[in-house]
Amino acid sequence: MQKIPIPKTPIFNTPDTPLVGTTQGHLPLADVIDGIVMYKDGGAAVILESTSLNFGLLSEREQEAVVAAYAALINSLSFSIQVVIRTQRKDITQYIQYIDDAAIKIQSPKLASLMQSYRNFVLETTKKRNVLGKRFFLVIPFSPLELGVTQSFKLLTQRKGPLPYTKDYVLKKAKVALLPKRDHLIRQGARLGLRLRQLTSEQVTELLYNVYNPPKETVKENKEASELEEKDPTSPEAGSARASSSQGQGSQQK
Repeated sequence: MQKIPIPKTPIFNTPDTPLVGTTQGHLPLADVIDGIVMYKDGGAAVILESTSLNFGLLSEREQEAVVAAYAALINSLSFSIQVVIRTQRKDITQYIQYIDDAAIKIQSPKLASLMQSYRNFVLETTKKRNVLGKRFFLVIPFSPLELGVTQSFKLLTQRKGPLPYTKDYVLKKAKVALLPKRDHLIRQGARLGLRLRQLTSEQVTELLYNVYNPPKETVKENKEASELEEKDPTSPEAGSARASSSQGQGSQQK
């Protein structure tokens, strides 16, 4: 018996075959060369990482000098910049392992006791509150319009490949525009007591990978609360421990 082919009717314009695309196809990044991020539209950017400054520990005169230097930095800018502050939970597993390795080499019993006390202090502190690490970045953008009127017109009419022009051409133009701006920020940052450095290609790639692939957050169990409940569930210490544990988990879920 011959089967009669039944034509497929698309429902809500849904294609018969799934649409498959790579993650790189959805990102605006084309490549990272010599520490310069190149975008698919012909633009580029340089990423600088900055050290931090504890403003509260400075004297009044030092604070006034820092404010004046910061005002000079802002007033000296003739181009746009982007300030990025990245906050992440710190994983102290490697640090605890470092302390354990160092404690094995200690021969003095008193120093070994102090090392053990410090290890317990670090563990108790991380159980009660989240240990956060902050990194500070300055991004200097390069617009594709800076390539020139002729090249910008070609961008709207002709396009082949991920970049509208050759990488060498875009990279050359981007370096001419971005490197003097980078050096200017490094000099102005030194007046603030900040050390700015440009990220290398490997560091930029690692940073972008971590941004688009963040680690999964885990909620740590409060062992102190469980131990107190096993001893005496009605004790006030157990109640306060349960309260601190619930508050810690609630803050992590937020």
